[in-house]
Amino acid sequence: MAYMRVSQLNLYSNFISNMNRTLTDYMDLNIQASSQKRINAPSDDPAGAARVRAYRAELSRLGQYRENVSTARGWLGQADSTLLQANTVLTRCKALAEQAATGTMSKDNREQVGFELRELFNQLITLSNSEFEGKHIFAGHKTNDSAFEAGLAVTTNDANLSSTAFSITGARDYTTVVQFLDSGTVGGGADLDYRYSTDGGDTWTDATLAAGDTVLDLGGVQVTMENGAAVTAVDTDQMDESENNGSWLWVRPTAVYKGDDKDAIEVDHYGDSPLAFTADGQFNEDVYVRIDSATDLGSRIEYSYSLDGGATWKTGNSVSNAATPDGATLVLPGGTLDLASNGGNTLSAGDQFIVRPRRADIDFEISPGERIAVNAVGKDVFGGVYYEPFASNATPAMNGDASNIFETVGKLVGYVESNNQSGIQEALEDLTVASEHLLTQAARVGGKENRLDVADSVLSSLELNRQEQLSDVEDVDVTELMTKLAQQQIIYQSVLKSSSQILQMSLVNYI
Repeated sequence: MAYMRVSQLNLYSNFISNMNRTLTDYMDLNIQASSQKRINAPSDDPAGAARVRAYRAELSRLGQYRENVSTARGWLGQADSTLLQANTVLTRCKALAEQAATGTMSKDNREQVGFELRELFNQLITLSNSEFEGKHIFAGHKTNDSAFEAGLAVTTNDANLSSTAFSITGARDYTTVVQFLDSGTVGGGADLDYRYSTDGGDTWTDATLAAGDTVLDLGGVQVTMENGAAVTAVDTDQMDESENNGSWLWVRPTAVYKGDDKDAIEVDHYGDSPLAFTADGQFNEDVYVRIDSATDLGSRIEYSYSLDGGATWKTGNSVSNAATPDGATLVLPGGTLDLASNGGNTLSAGDQFIVRPRRADIDFEISPGERIAVNAVGKDVFGGVYYEPFASNATPAMNGDASNIFETVGKLVGYVESNNQSGIQEALEDLTVASEHLLTQAARVGGKENRLDVADSVLSSLELNRQEQLSDVEDVDVTELMTKLAQQQIIYQSVLKSSSQILQMSLVNYI
């Protein structure tokens, strides 16, 4: 039988090893008890740690979506409140118009009504410039600047001038009435006499539009008319504002939209091909298009497109237009690029087009692949007049129809301040249409708010589900942990006690 000598060094090494192992197990359980987590390091459970990271990443995304929903609620809630307040203002305007439209009201009475209408008009401008967190909600992407500013526009009784463009400079806080005293052509070879009043027709100032000139000087306000516009003399003895009594102009208040729009899609062409081109559709971003091989419109056209400014290209696209040799339609994400002959129908390899949609919507992502526009294009809500990019003359939004709130109320102010009863009656009818339009806009906002409620409910359910899954993988069973912790404490104390007893043994004790 062989015997192995157990030295004090062996005893000590085994004691240290056993103590460290049991102490490590004890500390691991203690860490779990402190954190309430089963996985505190990837080494605890590599597969489980990977699942934990995935769940946490998804919870972070869901949290961002819910934050977006909360911010979107703020934008839409502000818009909803603003539109309801604006409709209250319109209701008051309508009540005042009903009073002013009656034949029992005198000019002085209408002037008094006009004072309040002016203030109500200014209140509409204030509402249209509403902000949320310092951002103007009706200005498209131009959120740092006011959506609207006060301006002047022209109303005329003359059907021949209804499509005439007017450009106005200067400012005035009361309607100016203009009557032409001569018949003729603006900018023609003869002088045209006219007169204007800045106090509703109580007093008049005579003036002359010189031959070849197109600018009416109204004492601090200048109105530029189209060259060649035909005007007719007014019978000043009748003072009848109908279209049968010459050419009248009312320079009255409006609001000028300063934000951006989404009305058009512009196309830039880089190359020598003699083509005309337009784009149509609902593009959400710029699209770059490249012709890949030389051809003509009546042949097979191979092209590529890029959605990231030309960094990467989607190749292998083609279209054949043998039946229409003078035109071709290239299909793109969001719409089409239409090419047509313009002195030629050839395409060169490398020709490029950039489809550039005007963008005014501010979108928030509220779930994977789901976005919602939280702002509004002010001119589509409140109307007013708008300068198209690079245009010198403003044009009424919504084609100037009764839905255009600023134009409708502006005309009403002009007619009340000039004591035009028939005009007031016309504006009264338009106010109903304007109010219906505003309520439709409010309903659209309300629909988006309801959509956010549904999205938030779905996100909340997903978040709760992922938290439960994360807890199943990561969290510790407290009851089981406490049992293990107590057992490990006993084990550790046992190791300490037994080791101390063994270390006390020595041959010296038996000498």
